[in-house]
Amino acid sequence: MSIALKNLDTHTMDCQGDEAITPDLLKFFYSRLFPYKSYVNWLNYGTENNATFKTRELSFTLPSDAYLRFQSFNGAEDLKTEIMKMCPTKIDIGAIYSAKPRDKRSIRASTFKPIEKELIFDIDMTDYDEIRTCCSGASICNLCWKFMTVAIKIIDAALREDFGFKHLLWVYSGRRGVYCWVCDENARKLSNENRSAIVSYLALIKGGAQVNKKVHLNKALHPSIRRSLNIIENYFEDLVLKDQDVLGSEENWSKVLNCIPDDEIIKKLSNKWNSSSSKSSVQKWEELVSELENATNVSGKKFSKKAEQLQFCKFEIMIQYTYPRIYEAVSKHINHLLKGPFCAHPKTGRVCVPIQPEDCENFDPFKVPTVASVYHELNQYIEGERKIHGDYDKTSLKPYIKYFDKFVSGILKEVREIR
Repeated sequence: MSIALKNLDTHTMDCQGDEAITPDLLKFFYSRLFPYKSYVNWLNYGTENNATFKTRELSFTLPSDAYLRFQSFNGAEDLKTEIMKMCPTKIDIGAIYSAKPRDKRSIRASTFKPIEKELIFDIDMTDYDEIRTCCSGASICNLCWKFMTVAIKIIDAALREDFGFKHLLWVYSGRRGVYCWVCDENARKLSNENRSAIVSYLALIKGGAQVNKKVHLNKALHPSIRRSLNIIENYFEDLVLKDQDVLGSEENWSKVLNCIPDDEIIKKLSNKWNSSSSKSSVQKWEELVSELENATNVSGKKFSKKAEQLQFCKFEIMIQYTYPRIYEAVSKHINHLLKGPFCAHPKTGRVCVPIQPEDCENFDPFKVPTVASVYHELNQYIEGERKIHGDYDKTSLKPYIKYFDKFVSGILKEVREIR
């Protein structure tokens, strides 16, 4: 099925500069650029006759906001036909079930069960609103996006080094966050209890907005926490102190000081900073650390419980202000769905492209291809109505699809070697 590239309604922008998707653009994208074959190869994991893919749940959100769950398909052509017919604004990926999800109504409920799914992580910038000062809500900028860089580095390292997972697909959400799909076979077969245990292991931030101090460490720092601190130390000054300027105003520095378990230090620093408005957040942080060190080393208190709390308070604050905020419910349950890669965000028009974790600090969400931008790129290669083969090669989606193809090939190669 071919969609002509001329006369499409492509220019729709909201007040924040986002690029909304028109129905024509969405049809063009699904017809010419969506990687159906690689999608199916990924979600099938090398089983014969697409046996695994046939029992995989896909769910569609339609332009009318109708949400269709328990869709399933026989292969790439079947999937493309239905997507072109329904033109969903979002495609969610769910679990592999004991039978075809589309046959759910004709199957006894007790026998229709989710049996396998990738271990997934959802990290959303809105969960950083209590610590970021540059933006809030759905808004992001290049300053606060660095929180996502730190999150990817910390979680990716933990999953690989602490759990031995290899096949991690990081994906930009299209607006303000990132997803991680852990695709190793032993990850896909985890029970809900095992998934919850991994999430608990990774979650260092405890407590909601009403809790001032959300991180509690002791002198026996786990190696994974030490590794995370090594990553955090590379970003803390620039990200938290300079970009976010968290000690720049009393409203913000009060939140930091409330993490200190010593009223005298809180009062001393607060008075000092209120009397001197010229100090930068970096200078104030140096004073804070100095006060903590002095209080820790006071004669007669060096080995007390209070001294131990003060000794690790610096690291607790650093973790609280940089460590990943994981949306735990998404990761804990095998039947939870998550938006798939290469969808297009309906508000921004940006494509949900993969992120290479080893190069994540160079990822710029504002340079991600939009459906409109790849339409215009491809349009430059059209001569009359001549059909173009390998359409994505002519657009800025090329490196992302190539990376995805390579990722899928790596999984399939391992499957063949095991068999």
